[in-house]
Amino acid sequence: MEHFIVSARKYRPQNFEDVVGQQAITNTLENAIKNNHLAQALLFTGPRGVGKTSCARILAKRINQESGDSEEEDFAFNIFELDAASNNSVDDIRNLTDQVRIPPQTGKYKVYIIDEVHMLSQAAFNAFLKTLEEPPAHAIFILATTEKHKIIPTILSRCQIFDFKRIGVLDAKNYLKIICEKENITADDDALHIIAQKADGAMRDALSIFDRVVSFSGNNLTREAVTQNLNVLDYEVYFNITDLLITNKIPDVLMAYNKVLSKGFEGQHFISGLASHFRDLLVAKDTATIELLEVGDGTKKKYLDQAKNASMQFLLPAIDKANECDLKYKLSKNQRLLVELTLMQIASITFDGQKKKLATT
Repeated sequence: MEHFIVSARKYRPQNFEDVVGQQAITNTLENAIKNNHLAQALLFTGPRGVGKTSCARILAKRINQESGDSEEEDFAFNIFELDAASNNSVDDIRNLTDQVRIPPQTGKYKVYIIDEVHMLSQAAFNAFLKTLEEPPAHAIFILATTEKHKIIPTILSRCQIFDFKRIGVLDAKNYLKIICEKENITADDDALHIIAQKADGAMRDALSIFDRVVSFSGNNLTREAVTQNLNVLDYEVYFNITDLLITNKIPDVLMAYNKVLSKGFEGQHFISGLASHFRDLLVAKDTATIELLEVGDGTKKKYLDQAKNASMQFLLPAIDKANECDLKYKLSKNQRLLVELTLMQIASITFDGQKKKLATT
């Protein structure tokens, strides 16, 4: 049996061109290396799984390659990685600062990557200050963290800070599409879109979810298989329920909601998804905002079609009621009734008979 390598490791970026969604940062680092304008202390900060450690490793390798040595050399002996989550004491930092004094045997620089740097103790931060302020000419420090606010200001002031952003849904989807081509996997556009959305801005999470879905459904990823495996409500559920709400079919809406519950979904998961669906319909009503619709091409057409039937007079109160239900859900003693009551109220928004009745009271 051949050893399986998870996609997050197999497709870890090996150069700046491979890094997804961080072009501003990779371009800055590339230019800094070429122009010999790189700071000796850098801080990479941002959400998990967006490429901080990958960029640190690529940068560490590139620094020595640009110094005139062979481009084939990976300079592994010049790169030192320290996980501050498990090496956060004063002694660990003192050992590091003792190593820093020794110049490299090959290449021009020794690069120290300290991951999860916010986990260092106060005393360890203080022990690190002087070395970070006046490092030897051959030493470069790259600090990585998900929680910049936990790092003391005296450390921040000594670093050049790079803020990594969340990976956009389209960027993540396009990268997954490239991987599908390499792995000979056929995938629906909507299926990859759902995976990218579920990852919530983290490329590593997107690749982990992708591996899980491929294990479940093989080399053919359909939207139905992805929604089933990830336990997310299919777009079709919301399209169907919205059609029923617009046409005031309260009994059918309640039966459709019962079907959702019977599949094991929570009421709050459903109602927050319905509020998001109404928001997407609102976005689809105007050509100026349609680019905010983060769905696949096939689903986008459905949104555009349903948006024509959903008036602004329906959507705005519907979003408000669904959002209010979402906020009240945890405190409610009868959560099912709360959601059902909200659905009945939304279904009554366009009900002319109800409006007349209210007008006469």
